[in-house]
Amino acid sequence: MATAEVPRTLTDKSARTQERIRAAAARILSERGIATARLGDIAAAAGVQAPAIYYYYASREELIEDVIRLGQIGTEARVTQAIEELDGHTPALEKICVAVEAHLRALHELSDYTTAAVRNVGQMPTEMRERMRADQRRYGRVWKRLFEQARDQGELRAGLDLRTAQLLVIGALNWTPEWWADSRVPLETLVTTACELTRHGLASDPVAP
Repeated sequence: MATAEVPRTLTDKSARTQERIRAAAARILSERGIATARLGDIAAAAGVQAPAIYYYYASREELIEDVIRLGQIGTEARVTQAIEELDGHTPALEKICVAVEAHLRALHELSDYTTAAVRNVGQMPTEMRERMRADQRRYGRVWKRLFEQARDQGELRAGLDLRTAQLLVIGALNWTPEWWADSRVPLETLVTTACELTRHGLASDPVAP
């Protein structure tokens, strides 16, 4: 996954150290959550002394916010790119299925950053959540447009509440990190099943002969 640019004043060695700190924080956040992600543990995992973290981040919260934002941006970028690569005549419902696959693959293929983001978004302090609201809303609009296109093209079942359907789909995808790794289900099976459930759950009823 692409990582955020480090300040130009950092040397290459400093940049690598910062990335180790971020990666360690992402791993610990994905495993333990915000409440028990201690700077001492993050420093140990990164191979640095705890005070060294303050060279890069003013506080524990700033480090956590950086990691979660990277995870959110990485997922959005993966989904957006997948949609942009589609043929202009791709049906809207198929675009939703492509977004489902891209979102799942971001969660399970990119890194600990994406898992840290989905597992901790509900645990973020209020001020941090408010600062990251713009990123969440921007990504939400990507899905909103897909669902609206599918509705406008008559591809969704009648009477379906778009917002509820959108949140249910994303919520189901974001829950997979809680169980998939221990399920022994191949990733390809997870992706295929999710796409089929989404397609058949949203699609308009077939026209009677």
